[in-house]
Amino acid sequence: MLRVDGIHSYYGKSHILHGVSLEVNKGEVVSLLGRNGAGKTTTMKSIVGIVVPREGSILFDGTTISGIETHKVAQRGIAFVPEHRGIFQLLSVEENLAIAARRDSIWGLSEVFANFPRLKERRHNRGSDLSGGEQQMLAIARALVNGPKLLLLDEPTEGLAPVIVDEVVQVIAAVRQSGIAVLLVEQNIKVCMNLADRHYILEQGNIVYSGSRDEFCTADQVRERYLTLN
Repeated sequence: MLRVDGIHSYYGKSHILHGVSLEVNKGEVVSLLGRNGAGKTTTMKSIVGIVVPREGSILFDGTTISGIETHKVAQRGIAFVPEHRGIFQLLSVEENLAIAARRDSIWGLSEVFANFPRLKERRHNRGSDLSGGEQQMLAIARALVNGPKLLLLDEPTEGLAPVIVDEVVQVIAAVRQSGIAVLLVEQNIKVCMNLADRHYILEQGNIVYSGSRDEFCTADQVRERYLTLN
């Protein structure tokens, strides 16, 4: 479905990604791990066209998408939920969803409210009235009603209470069951180990590890080397 092949991305003269390659197949959850500043968010932004790689290629459903405009990437079926969430603060929950909804999406309002009961309870509240966890749920729900084939999630559980984290994890599992693939950037290793089928680790803009769920669970030295705080 998604193939990132040897991309080099920059911010101005700063070389951030050094030949990053990864794949996400249909219906799987793939985690992209690494310490702060490793290049995880830049990888996501490169996939959706916010950052344009200077070298390498990005293919989605067999078609090159590297270098095309962000809205055209979204039209191809990739939805990006950034770390800052980006919901409309002055609009209600229902209005936020209605703006993004597509008729052909398998995630309509009924499916969203069935999986996000908190949003159903607060469907008439403005975005600014929601808690951080509810805003995160709304950001994910808004991406889903747009009918994506691939969902990119950047730190979806950061700063959330454990009970809200559990709800977000359940939703991501439901997204996979519905056939939508997920590329997940997440600092919570437990969440990644529970959800992801495969794992990549970034270190200073380079992929330094890739492995299956079972391989990653037994790779204690790898996790210690690349994911623990110094």
